[in-house]
Amino acid sequence: MKEECNMENAAIIPIQAKMELLKLRLLYLITGLAGGLFNPYLTTLFVHQGLGADIVGVLMSVGTLLSILVQPVWGLLVDRYRQTKLVLILSISIPAILSYLYSLKLFIVIVVVYIVSIVFQATQSPIADSYAVSAARKGRTSYGTIRSLGSLGTALGGYAGGFYLSGFGITELWIPFLALSLAGAATVLSLSRSTERNAAALSLSQGFKELLGNRMFVMFLVACFFVNQTLTAYNSFFVLAFQDAGGSYSLVGTALLLASLTNIPSMLLAARILRRIGHERTLLLAAFFYAMRWGIQWLFPVPAVMVGVQVLHGLSFGLFYVAAVEYVANASGKKMQATGQSIFNMVFSGLGGIVGNLLNGYLYHAGGAQVMYLACTVSALIGAGMLYWINRIAKLSPRL
Repeated sequence: MKEECNMENAAIIPIQAKMELLKLRLLYLITGLAGGLFNPYLTTLFVHQGLGADIVGVLMSVGTLLSILVQPVWGLLVDRYRQTKLVLILSISIPAILSYLYSLKLFIVIVVVYIVSIVFQATQSPIADSYAVSAARKGRTSYGTIRSLGSLGTALGGYAGGFYLSGFGITELWIPFLALSLAGAATVLSLSRSTERNAAALSLSQGFKELLGNRMFVMFLVACFFVNQTLTAYNSFFVLAFQDAGGSYSLVGTALLLASLTNIPSMLLAARILRRIGHERTLLLAAFFYAMRWGIQWLFPVPAVMVGVQVLHGLSFGLFYVAAVEYVANASGKKMQATGQSIFNMVFSGLGGIVGNLLNGYLYHAGGAQVMYLACTVSALIGAGMLYWINRIAKLSPRL
């Protein structure tokens, strides 16, 4: 009888793992569609509703800072009440439900809604990534095969958003955003309890103490900061730099779509690359692609070149992000998945985003796009140098 039960469990587990993978891929696709459709047009919506561009900039910076500050609070709540799934559902659904209020032309309402949305959204990425890493290991696949669906959704969402706005007003953009987000929340609701238990199993305070006491992990975080703060040159200033170089709006759309689509093959191939050369070398390779990307735009400020160089987005950001998330998963262990991903997200997206926007904004204003791209090239090379050092240490002491 025991042998029969074991055979049944062995047959059931792969099916459950496949179902979890399917649900998570669907979740990343849907939330990618929702975010790609709504987020790129949020600043335009704010300006349309009467906020000045300077106020929008301050609001976005405050939002990024707030996202760093609230993540430990969310971690404490998750650890105390063990409600990882509920928190993920709230992080997706609350901003979507509140998005209707952006259509009201009231300054205080828009600011409050944006701040509350940031508070909830801050925890979405690290918790979703901890789910994805856990499910990928159970399903004997890679995190990249799940995360690539998010990039596909973002690319398609941004493209669909343009079509939607050609027929509807920007104040009605909340309708498809709400529908897609609620579909994503429903998908989270269907995830199994076992996946939730694996996503968070150790107190946040203990997890922070252990991870930040690991010198190699701290060095990795610093390297990630130097590399990823440069990405704001694309996220925040590419359109301005492209127009300064003589590019048109139609070509901007082509460049943005090309960049998003290149993430997909990079993330799908990441597992093979990681198996062949390891996490440290993959991170180092991606950091060099970052430096190459900025260096080419520094040397050749021509619209055609600036469009073509976007094929390096997947080899830089896409490859780096997948390798970094899996590196964090290995360094964190099974009991600190959510904590590890939260710390990484705070540095990679949060601190890197704040410093990158401030620094690159200043450099762009002071010396133009070429000074900004030169500084980004140097910063990426500094990060690459640190990753090279980490790679050397890993060769000598693989268990570090």
